[in-house]
Amino acid sequence: MSELRKIKRALISVSDKTGILEFAAELANFGVQIISTGGTARSLRENGIAVMEVAEITRFPEMMDGRVKTLHPKIHGAFLALRDNENHVASMQEHGIEPIDLVVVNLYPFQETITKEDVSLAEAVENIDIGGPAMIRSASKNWRDVAVITDARLYESVLREMQETGGSLSLETRQRLAALAYTRTASYDLAISSYLAKQLSNEDLEFLEPFNPLQNLIIIESDEIFEETIEGSDDLPEFESIELAKAADLRYGENPHQKAALYESDESGGIAKAEQLHGKEMSFNNYVDAEAAWDLVQDFDELAVTIIKHTNPSGVGTGATNIEAYRRALSTDPVSAFGGIVALNRKVDAETATAINEVFTEVVVAPDFDADALEIFKSKKNLRVLRVRETENENPFEYKQISGGFLVQSKDIYRVSESDLKFVTERKPTDEELRALLLAWKVCKHVKSNAIVFADENRTIGVGAGQMNRVDSVRIAAMRAERFDLPLKNSVVASDAFFPFRDNVDEAAAFGVSAIIQPGGSIKDNESIEAANEHKIAMVLTGFRHFKH
Repeated sequence: MSELRKIKRALISVSDKTGILEFAAELANFGVQIISTGGTARSLRENGIAVMEVAEITRFPEMMDGRVKTLHPKIHGAFLALRDNENHVASMQEHGIEPIDLVVVNLYPFQETITKEDVSLAEAVENIDIGGPAMIRSASKNWRDVAVITDARLYESVLREMQETGGSLSLETRQRLAALAYTRTASYDLAISSYLAKQLSNEDLEFLEPFNPLQNLIIIESDEIFEETIEGSDDLPEFESIELAKAADLRYGENPHQKAALYESDESGGIAKAEQLHGKEMSFNNYVDAEAAWDLVQDFDELAVTIIKHTNPSGVGTGATNIEAYRRALSTDPVSAFGGIVALNRKVDAETATAINEVFTEVVVAPDFDADALEIFKSKKNLRVLRVRETENENPFEYKQISGGFLVQSKDIYRVSESDLKFVTERKPTDEELRALLLAWKVCKHVKSNAIVFADENRTIGVGAGQMNRVDSVRIAAMRAERFDLPLKNSVVASDAFFPFRDNVDEAAAFGVSAIIQPGGSIKDNESIEAANEHKIAMVLTGFRHFKH
C-alpha cells in the first residue's frame, strides 16, 4: 500500500452510535488519542474509553444548544494543514494546533426526521447538521493526510487495514473515503434543499428556479459511490450513487399522460449522448428502443444489423456488407419491422440507407454515416438519425427502481465462445451449426424472457419473446418463421434459460431443428439430452443463463 499515514489522533462525533464503542476501543488499542464532543464523549467515557473533549482543545465551550462546538481554527486547522508544507507546519506550531489524522463523523438524522408524521419545520431545522458537514469537507479536502469515515459499516474494514499496516491507512483508502464523504454531504444538502423547497409557495419556487443549480440534478443513491470496498473485494459496492443532469425535457413518457425528461450521467458516449443528425425530437420510447438496439449490435464483433420493436429484436442479420446484413435482419419479420428502430455497428452507406428508407422506420442508430447516406435519410422528414460513440468510463452496474429503493446488479457482459461450450449429446454440431448457435445465443441475451431464438449462421429466423412458459415461446418463434416462409428445418434454437422438461426439445424437433444451445442446470437435464439424442439433435450447454426482465 502506498503512502501510509499513521493514525495518531482521531476526532469522533457521531449522531448514530452504532458500533462506535467497539471501534473507539480498537483505536485506543492502537494508541490513538481520541477527541470527541458532548454526547459522544460521555458515551465513550462511561464505557472506559479515554477521551479528550473538543472544548479542552478550543478553550471554548459548546454553546447555543450544541449549535457551535467544532467550528474553530484549532479543529479545522488540524484537518486542513498539509503535513509536508513548511508554512502550514509553522502556522500549526505558532498557534498550538496539533494535527488530527482520522475524522469519524455521521450527520444529524435530517432525512429520518422529515419522514416522521407531523414533523414541524422547527424540528426539521434543528436536525440540519452544520459542524458535521464542515468537518467532513475540511478533512476530505486534505485526504492526502487525513482519513474520513462517514458510515459505521466502514469501521470493520478500516480496522482490518490498520491491523495489517500497524495502525496506518493507505493513500488509496483515504482517497476513496474522501470521495464517499463528499457524496454523503452532497446527498445531505440535496435532501435539505428539497425539503425546504416543499415548504415554499409556487410563487417562491418560480422566483428561485433561475438561481437553483440543483433544479436539473437528481442523485439516486442507496448510499454513496465507493466502487471498491476497502478490502478490495469484487462484490457489489456497499455504497453506490448516480448523479444525473437534465439534458432535455421530452414531450411525454411511455404514454401521453406521463411526464418525462432525458438525464445524462458522467459516462461519455452511449445513447443519451448520441448526436442527432436529423429528424424530429426523440421520444421516451425511442430512447428505450434505441438503447436496446445499440446494446445488441455492440455484442457482435462481426458486422451486424438489428431491427428492434418494443425492446425485442424482430430480426438480426450478419454479413459481409451492411446491405446484406440488413436484408437478412428484415427477412426475419418484415411486418414487425414497420415503425422499428434499426441499429448497425458499422458506418452506414448509401445503398443501405436507401433500403432502410423503403420501410417506415422511427430511428436509425450507427457509429457513423457517410455523406450520401445522410442525405438519403434526410429525405424522410421525421426519421431520427443518431450517431453514437462507444461508451467510455461506463458504469458497470444496472439499476431498476422498485417501491422504496433500487435494485443494483452488474451488467450482463459475459460472452461465450466455442471453447466454453459443453457438448452433451451423441451428435456434435457441425461448424455451420456452431456458428448459428453462437449467433442465436448472442441474440437471445437481448430478448425478453422466456426467450427462444431460431437462427441460421447469418440471421435470426424466428423470435419468441416474453412468454409465461418456454414451450409457447418455441411455438411463437416457429410461427413467425413459418409466416414468412423461412426454413425452420436444419435451423438451430437458443434458449435463454434451461429447459425444465423435455417438451421444449420435442416441440423444437417437430419443426426440424438440428441443434440447440441452452444453459443447462435443470434437475431434468438428462431428459432433455435424451430427447435430443432421440431426435438426433446436437445440444450444447453454456453453463450460464441470459434472463432479461
